[in-house]
Amino acid sequence: MERIKMTTPLVEMDGDEMTRILWKMIKDELLLPFIDLKTEYYDLGLKYRDETGDQVTIDSALAAKKYGVAVKCATITPNAARVEEYNLKEMYKSPNGTIRAILDGTVFRAPIVVKGIDPTVRTWKKPITIARHAYGDVYKASEMKIPSPGKAEIVFTAEDGSEMRELIHDFDGPGIVQGMHNLFSSIESFARSCFNYALETGQDLWFSSKDTISKKYDHSFKDIFQDIFDREYKDKFDQAGIEYFYTLIDDAVARVIRSEGGYIWACKNYDGDVMSDMVATAFGSLAMMTSVLVAPDGTTEYEAAHGTVQRHYYKHLNGEETSTNSVATIFAWTGALRKRGRLDGIDALADFADKLEKATIDTIEGGTMTKDLALITTLEKVNAVNSQDFIKAIRTNLEAIL
Repeated sequence: MERIKMTTPLVEMDGDEMTRILWKMIKDELLLPFIDLKTEYYDLGLKYRDETGDQVTIDSALAAKKYGVAVKCATITPNAARVEEYNLKEMYKSPNGTIRAILDGTVFRAPIVVKGIDPTVRTWKKPITIARHAYGDVYKASEMKIPSPGKAEIVFTAEDGSEMRELIHDFDGPGIVQGMHNLFSSIESFARSCFNYALETGQDLWFSSKDTISKKYDHSFKDIFQDIFDREYKDKFDQAGIEYFYTLIDDAVARVIRSEGGYIWACKNYDGDVMSDMVATAFGSLAMMTSVLVAPDGTTEYEAAHGTVQRHYYKHLNGEETSTNSVATIFAWTGALRKRGRLDGIDALADFADKLEKATIDTIEGGTMTKDLALITTLEKVNAVNSQDFIKAIRTNLEAIL
């Protein structure tokens, strides 16, 4: 068959460790034989980020804004051990955090549901989409170690020189403090992204925080969501037959566990980070979780919700066989290709993305899967294969569908 032509490039953000290996396998086996792939390539591998002083991450985010659609491989956020391992100039911030801040988007994460991989929560029947705010909170926090007794305060100095102060704590010995912030403009963008996504997908929207304890910070989120909903979205939600409501996060957790799924759960940045991992694991595997960053201007960036699979990478370097699940990374590519196809009016590209997803799911439901899924599947006849053979099995099914 003739390869599908593209008119506008995707922004391609390569990554680290085992997911970088899978990235190339996916392109070589599942994309390049079928698509005349056009991408603007950025190497977000940790070594090149270090060489550029992390400028490449900023450049990739700006390119995403230019072209509208990006696809990203998993990347390392270095800690002290990684700084030493890679001999880095500094401990760079999360690439995802940098990209989110530049795009000012909202992250929507949802599990990929397949037959034979049953949720551990027996009531769950439909996917639960986590909408994660993409700015501020602990990811933009300032921290300080307190060495001795003394007073810690939050101080705001206005442009006219006037000050506002709030006592944090009177320390009688060593301790720690952390200062978080957020922006009303970003919270407003978060709210609108959530309301728009709910309307687009026809799902109810929940939003949760802890406003009973955080009476200014979390309460501001609650008020902004409610104000925008009442002014701009209530009638639209009524017409669509869907619901928005706010609840405390502890109440939301209890409701989620008792629910059958099929809704969007909007969370602040850290809450969404943690809860998306919980939802992904309970649905079967972190490697079966999609992640889509949607900016207010429509810029969309697709990635897998999991990390770089460090343990498998070291096995790979030692020449050992790995069985690494590539499904979420494949779905990052299909999401980006589908979006690009729809924006450019290339039906064949969007159709190819649908067929590649079907081939991937058919492969698993047919009994061929990586070891992480083989350990939890309810299917009786299972063929647990290595990383490359799994991708090749998907290609066989894809060629049959095409």
